[in-house]
Amino acid sequence: MSNNKTVWSSEEGDLRKKQSASHTKSLPPQQQTIYLHRETSGRNGTPVSLVKNLVLSAEDMKALAKKLKQQCGTGGTIKDGVIEIQGEHRQKIAEILMKLGYKVKIAGG
Repeated sequence: MSNNKTVWSSEEGDLRKKQSASHTKSLPPQQQTIYLHRETSGRNGTPVSLVKNLVLSAEDMKALAKKLKQQCGTGGTIKDGVIEIQGEHRQKIAEILMKLGYKVKIAGG
């Protein structure tokens, strides 16, 4: 992008989002090893399942997060390239990802 300081235009909307949007290409599932972590720190003891080491485009990441949330019957979000699923669902997430062709490693206690 040029050195233009415009952050919003009526034709293109918010230009800051276009600058920071990652243009990551998705790797095929067979070429990825996914790590599943469990985290409770900073959450008042409530466990959260983290899906890390994904190399996916933003759209594919959203679609995978949605599928995992639906299959686990719970909420979740995407933060800094990591899918967070509420609750302890690592085993179920591992089964879903393996069916999709990913290599999965469950990490942590």
